[in-house]
Amino acid sequence: MFVLEYKLRGKPSQYQAIDQAIRTVQFVRNKCLRYWEDNKGVGQKDVYKYVTQLRSQYPFVQDLNSTACQQACERTWTAILRFYNNCKNKIAGKKGYPKYSKRTHSVEFKKSGWKLNRNSKRITFTDGKNIGE
Repeated sequence: MFVLEYKLRGKPSQYQAIDQAIRTVQFVRNKCLRYWEDNKGVGQKDVYKYVTQLRSQYPFVQDLNSTACQQACERTWTAILRFYNNCKNKIAGKKGYPKYSKRTHSVEFKKSGWKLNRNSKRITFTDGKNIGE
């Protein structure tokens, strides 16, 4: 795996766009969790399909890269599975019921939504949030 870490020196508009992207990821996670709570017997594929519905329903979710939305959904489903496994294995104490996200600090772009410049000193985000370079 190839991991790069960058220190951001951006403009106020870029910081604002990053904050909007983080809030959008938080919104997607909380909506997926609410969908799971309201509909009994919902599986992982149903939750992923719900994310595509969210993308068509809310324009600010459409602006975020699709892999970042799917990653938020995947993390939500991981929390749900952890809760089910703790209940199944009869773990003592709290079972870890999935909670709504209040303080999200990251957006995860896996393979798309960004582009590395030739000299590897700059990264350009290519999603609709206009984070820029």
